[in-house]
Amino acid sequence: MHPAPTDALIQALVNCHRHGSRLNAADWTGSVRDEADAYAVQDGVAAALGWPLDRWKSGGAGAQGPFSHSPVDPLVGNALLGVEAEIALRVNADGSPEAMCIAVECVASRWVEGMDAPGLLRMADHQSNAGLLLGEWQPYRPLDWAQLAWRLTLPGQDEVVRRGGHSLADPAAVLPAWLAHATRNGRPVAASTVVTTGAWGGLHPTTDARGTLSFDGLGEFSFSATA
Repeated sequence: MHPAPTDALIQALVNCHRHGSRLNAADWTGSVRDEADAYAVQDGVAAALGWPLDRWKSGGAGAQGPFSHSPVDPLVGNALLGVEAEIALRVNADGSPEAMCIAVECVASRWVEGMDAPGLLRMADHQSNAGLLLGEWQPYRPLDWAQLAWRLTLPGQDEVVRRGGHSLADPAAVLPAWLAHATRNGRPVAASTVVTTGAWGGLHPTTDARGTLSFDGLGEFSFSATA
């Protein structure tokens, strides 16, 4: 049996995670032909590294999609490109939300080109995920998401103060698409799986995952990757 075109990229990305190396996108553009290939690479890398698949990231361009999904690295990486302000949901086995918390996604890339690498290669690289920092859990309840005020403070940068800004208007709107993806190969979703639901305000460049993120109604989360 001939190896799949994605097999070599899976091994190369596993080596990047283990050794902190990076790949040149031009060497791998033919390895990921479509989203199915990208997701196959995600699955292969996560399996090789022994990720428990109890944390995911999911998001969409709008309420009708398109949506994209990725397992989340259980370890926070280094050589960060930035962080994203998010709200994470803890879900039941049927994918319904039972708790929520403030979350900070750490962003890094195994590509030399970083966020300028082709989209399918970034998707294959777990959508540039480098771990997830979680605040205090509280019972899930709908909020006025479109008007929700939030602020992010990072060392040495101006404070970001905004209202709304989530692409789906309701973070939980991504859960049906995520559940269909997570169970597409017959694997059930474990209760208490965490799904972070997309960025508020895009990527905030920083090399240091330290700061404070607050959302009205959810409180304040002082985060540090080294805490």
